[in-house]
Amino acid sequence: MGTALENLSKEELLKLVSKQHEALGAKDEKIGYLESQLAMYKRMQFGQKRERFEGDPNQTTLPLQAEPTAVEQQQEETKQKIEYTRKRPNHRGRAKLPEHLPVVEIEIHPQGDLADMVCIGKEITEELECEPAKFYINRYIRYKYTPKNGDGVRIGGLPERVIDKGIPGAGLLAMILTGKYMDHLPLYRQKQIFARENIRIASSTIEGWTKEALIKLEPLYEQLVFDTKAKGYLQVDETIIKVLDSDKKGATHQGYYWVYHSPLDKTVLFDYNPSRGGHVPKSMLDNFKGYLQTDGYAAYDKYGTKKEITHLACWAHARREFEKALQNDRPRTEKALLMIQKLYGIERRAKEEQLSADKVKELRLEEALPVINEMGKWIFQEIKNTLPKSQIGKAMAYAHARWDALSAYLNDGNLQIDNNLIENAIRPVALGRKNYLFAGSHEAAQRSAMIYSFFAICKKHDVNPFLWLKYTLENIMSINHKKLKDLYPQNYKQIIEKSNM
Repeated sequence: MGTALENLSKEELLKLVSKQHEALGAKDEKIGYLESQLAMYKRMQFGQKRERFEGDPNQTTLPLQAEPTAVEQQQEETKQKIEYTRKRPNHRGRAKLPEHLPVVEIEIHPQGDLADMVCIGKEITEELECEPAKFYINRYIRYKYTPKNGDGVRIGGLPERVIDKGIPGAGLLAMILTGKYMDHLPLYRQKQIFARENIRIASSTIEGWTKEALIKLEPLYEQLVFDTKAKGYLQVDETIIKVLDSDKKGATHQGYYWVYHSPLDKTVLFDYNPSRGGHVPKSMLDNFKGYLQTDGYAAYDKYGTKKEITHLACWAHARREFEKALQNDRPRTEKALLMIQKLYGIERRAKEEQLSADKVKELRLEEALPVINEMGKWIFQEIKNTLPKSQIGKAMAYAHARWDALSAYLNDGNLQIDNNLIENAIRPVALGRKNYLFAGSHEAAQRSAMIYSFFAICKKHDVNPFLWLKYTLENIMSINHKKLKDLYPQNYKQIIEKSNM
């Protein structure tokens, strides 16, 4: 070997040494990358996952509203939908009501003057109803009257029923849906709860009740879709949901809930789609104008480049990328995290002091902007001397590529520093997945999206989901389509508060 090297020229020796250095450099880069990956996986398994968020409680009115012509068209479509849901196809039969339950009798007489009429009989309609931890039967006793001369018959009108000729009342249906989608109790567990009260109801019957109750919410959900498209500030994210594949027995398909959150008025819309492709949000975002806040998923990039849209990134996601690099490059990672911590400290102060949106913007420009400028210059310098495949390199590249979008929240005090609000809205879906595992079909997944939407709004407005849903199911079949939005959880809360004054 020594003899062979001695025979090489100076230029050939330099080339050989250069190749060896390149090979060693590549090995060092690969070792660094593998070590950072190992550290990240250890951190994921054993490290803390808590994250803190400080937001702005002072939200103002929405910057955009729908066109009047579009509102009229939506109202007409809603009117037709309500009329359709009033007349559902006849069911195959009704479950027998248990005899051991107490009965609440509700007497209904015809309206108007009955002085010259005599009661000739009555019709009785029964429905299974409940209060929390209490089951009972509503027995509607409708008295019939006829004039003393025997000409004609009048009978008290039966209230609108959620399921025509079915036995479940609005309260029972609200309890079932709240149990499943809010408390994550699968229907089979709720069946066990009924059985403990000696109420025997078939699984297929409970599933049918759930489906029919969700169908009643379709007009309200479609109104929510229409209103969400008119928002001027949306946060968007997506999460998975397993769905039974009808083509393959026992197999499941991975579908997605696309979630749209309006931080200004605290509304949430879940929209199901079998795909995570970039074409999915097209129907919601094609005509969108305003601020759009997302994570780093590439599907949103084309919307962020539109003139009418200001794209906001999420500092929580940028922070997570740096947290993954703690074991890979602690000194530089801690420097980045300390700067991000300063940004969140400013947000915490704004929240604690309950500053107006204008004051929040002023505070951010005065204190957060210098931190962002300092961090931007530091990343620009350090990224040149960082291995791209290392975790610290990935974290810097993530932030560097989105720097304008990460800084855009400074433009308006109403904007959020991160996407944590929408992630909080998605969390119940993750909990539900652990309990009922999958949706029975793509249609069932979309029906679940409706109730997830309204329950998320209930949570954001501190509304009791059971009471809201019971009220909505009792009123949605008879409400004027122009007043349909009165059934939104936030509007229901205002109605109840006024009635209690």
